[in-house]
Amino acid sequence: MKKENIPAYEIVKQEKLTDIHSTGYLVRHKKTGARLVLIENDDENKVFSIAFRTTPKNSTGVPHILEHSVLCGSREFPLKDPFVELVKGSLNTFLNAMTYPDKTCYPVASCNDQDFQNLMHVYLDAVFYPNIYQKEEIFRQEGWNYHLEQKEGPLTYNGVVYNEMKGAFSSPDEVLDREIMNNLFPDNTYGVESGGNPENIPELSYEEFLDFHRTYYHPSNSYIYLYGNMDMEEKLRFIDEKYLSAFDALDVDSAIKEQAAFSQVKELQIEYPVSESEEEEDNTYLSYNMVVGNAMDSTLGVAFDVLDYALLSAPGAPLKQALLDAGIGKEIYGDYSDGVLQPFFSIVAKGAKTSQKEKFVSVIRNCLQDIVRNGIDKKAILAGINYMEFRYREADFGQFPKGLMYGLDIMGSWLYDDENAFSQVQLLSIYDRLKEAVNEGYFEKLIQKWLLDNTHGLILTLVPKRGLAAQREKELADKLEAYRSSLSDGQLEEMVEKTKALEAYQESEERPEDLQCIPMLKRSDIRKEVNGFSNEELQVDNSLFLYQDVCTNGIGYVNVMFEIKDMAVEKVHYLGLLKSVLGYVDTENYTYGQLFNETNARTGGIQCGVDVFDKADDPEAFRAMFTIRGKALYPQMDFLFQMMEEILNTSKITDTKRLYEIIAEIKSRGQASLIGSGHQTAVLRGASYGSPMARFQDEMAGVGYYKFIEDLEKNFQDKKAEIVAGLENAMAEIIRRDSFMVSYTGERESVEQLKALSGSLKKSLKESSCQVPEVAITCEKKNEGFKTSGQVQYVARTGNFVKKGFTYTGALEILKVALSYDYLWINLRVKGGAYGCMSGFKRSGESFFVSYRDPHLSRTLEVYEGVPEYVRTFAADEREMTKYIIGTISGKDVPRTPQTQGALGRMAYFRGLTVEMLQKERDQILNATVEDIHALAPLIQAVLSDDQLCVVGSESAIEKAKDVFMETKPLVSC
Repeated sequence: MKKENIPAYEIVKQEKLTDIHSTGYLVRHKKTGARLVLIENDDENKVFSIAFRTTPKNSTGVPHILEHSVLCGSREFPLKDPFVELVKGSLNTFLNAMTYPDKTCYPVASCNDQDFQNLMHVYLDAVFYPNIYQKEEIFRQEGWNYHLEQKEGPLTYNGVVYNEMKGAFSSPDEVLDREIMNNLFPDNTYGVESGGNPENIPELSYEEFLDFHRTYYHPSNSYIYLYGNMDMEEKLRFIDEKYLSAFDALDVDSAIKEQAAFSQVKELQIEYPVSESEEEEDNTYLSYNMVVGNAMDSTLGVAFDVLDYALLSAPGAPLKQALLDAGIGKEIYGDYSDGVLQPFFSIVAKGAKTSQKEKFVSVIRNCLQDIVRNGIDKKAILAGINYMEFRYREADFGQFPKGLMYGLDIMGSWLYDDENAFSQVQLLSIYDRLKEAVNEGYFEKLIQKWLLDNTHGLILTLVPKRGLAAQREKELADKLEAYRSSLSDGQLEEMVEKTKALEAYQESEERPEDLQCIPMLKRSDIRKEVNGFSNEELQVDNSLFLYQDVCTNGIGYVNVMFEIKDMAVEKVHYLGLLKSVLGYVDTENYTYGQLFNETNARTGGIQCGVDVFDKADDPEAFRAMFTIRGKALYPQMDFLFQMMEEILNTSKITDTKRLYEIIAEIKSRGQASLIGSGHQTAVLRGASYGSPMARFQDEMAGVGYYKFIEDLEKNFQDKKAEIVAGLENAMAEIIRRDSFMVSYTGERESVEQLKALSGSLKKSLKESSCQVPEVAITCEKKNEGFKTSGQVQYVARTGNFVKKGFTYTGALEILKVALSYDYLWINLRVKGGAYGCMSGFKRSGESFFVSYRDPHLSRTLEVYEGVPEYVRTFAADEREMTKYIIGTISGKDVPRTPQTQGALGRMAYFRGLTVEMLQKERDQILNATVEDIHALAPLIQAVLSDDQLCVVGSESAIEKAKDVFMETKPLVSC
């Protein structure tokens, strides 16, 4: 890149970023002072982001509401929701926006050059010229509004962000995180909630909302990021000529002042709601939190990530074990929270007693003082460093483009220091320095300085209280009713009219000329051929060795699998437990702590799990495998298999003290997961009423499994022998030579080594002592409403169309996009205020509709009933249909990491999928017509005719709608 070709900019710095095989440029826009980082490399998955430092002064959530609102139409793209139009008609690999405590980011990614340009154009127009100034309805829809359908009431609050944050504030884990940050930094922007506290969101006025945009959404306060293989000079010229040049420099006061250290550690106790069925005893969160340096010290940040591993995250880690041995909490974890000016380190005991606070602090300090005095476990530190370095080098972020993740990492220092843009993507030298520092007392000094001598800290206790949610609901209802009653007839009529006007705005059709303004690709821009996969059926001692030939940069990905035949529910429960036990208990040659550290010191880790594969041609059939998986560089493969053999053959599953610790932790994490991902919980449980595979998964990892774990934890002393026997039986039936198979992803040069290692592992296993019966799993419709202390609902309807005689077609993928961003989006999110809505259709026929953080229940069920009519009357011209097709394909053509490519091959093999089948479905998508969508109406009606319903939601909402359920019960009983 030559500076003479970009006269509007100044190149401040240029660096070779060898860690990520890129060249980095730090650039400044001369006229406005806009900051830019360019990461130039050969990655076709290009990323653009524009971010603003947003520093709110209260908890009304104005940055979060703006993040939603600027994407609701702009100067050149005056649609009500251009974001949705982009999702429907773009080949994007990422498209979203995020609000953080001190910044708001708008990133997009695409492999298609024209698509990337279109996305960048729409996002720049959205942030600089949004329609929020012309249409107050945007603020009322996305932020908050008074909802009053008739003068007599009831009066309620609604709004997408309002309901989203009601859901967020229903999670005690999220409440804990917020309270820690707010109280560690009471004098700066981190002392308020940028996402918005539901109690404060209705305090935000429309004019304050607009003022925030005027103040912070200016090029002088912007951070622009470009990554990948593109013409950087051309992009910079476009950004300047089209947007930045129209602005003058502005002195934006968005700097974050550093919080002065406290003179002594603070202590605070806060209540959180639990449902009437939950215990208050043993349900307290105890937390020990210390501010650690600042975001510009990358070495300190990596070191504290390593300390988190060595002190708390690794099984048997000394601080974690000391707290468990003292009987404090059921789950102990640490967290190094960066991404803020002053990062902080937290130690949390979940499932503790309120009365244990002093003991909690005492155990922490005594344990840390002992570690400083006697030295930290060097093996644990080196294992932590290796584990993190392996992940950093691998750069596998799953479905997220690595350029996106690098960009977010870069913001972690660049936001606070204009010159410090590249430190977070140059970490290899830091890992090397930390390996040397292990023998220099470096980590012991960090513990002494930051965790023991530090006064800028907080001891926060989060205490459960029954009835608190109902009390808050009543206080809000009373407040709103009192306000309604204080209004005159004229004011009430005006409020009713405003409610109707908002609904009319939401229901109004887009003008055809506005729809035309959104840039989009043509069908001819879409690749016709499906992304294939590689599977070779090889043999090792008469066992399947399934090989995926993928370039993995010297890393081998191994899945050793054992097929499960006995599906009896009690056996399935113990399979679920076994995957959490193996690798986390002592073996013949290692304690469980040593085992974990030895493994992570030389590999990318070993995990156990249960893989489930539905059959493409049979709605009742599926295959389940108990899997031990690991990854390592080729020279460490022999060690990886040695450790797998150690785990499979010598694990001591009779240590009941350790088993209780594992079960208590599973219960704690499961409780948070079931509620936090309530949409997934409801869909899986609802599907289990009719799908044997879903029933298996629910009993192995869903509500059914949680209830099993809940019972084991509560009655552990009486069930110890039963638990050990259940695990021993599961191992005897599963870990056997005759059910052994391997799936391996790596380069050709490594295959013979892996086959030999696989053969040796198989020979070490026990012969089958008995024939395991094939036991089928059965289903029963229950239509349950699960009550929680939350303030929102997750409403799921499920069913199966294949069982009614219909067949799967690629057109269902298009319908999924249309539902998610048209019918369900408009009715559940835009008009209903739910944060999210989803649908899904499997080849087996299993299908669902679900809402996420939804203020409604009965109304949402009515919306689902309207889906068949929507499909019957679906209307789209050629342009709109093409848009849906492109949006559908974008979800299929996301670049794959080597590990993902191997996993897709393995799944296709066991599901009975072929490239030809996938190509046929792709052809059905590319050639779809409106008539193909119309033809799906009977299929959707068949899904709904199963009448399978599951809801996870507030006690009051489920009780109010109890007539729609066969059973209502607490999600968490104790």
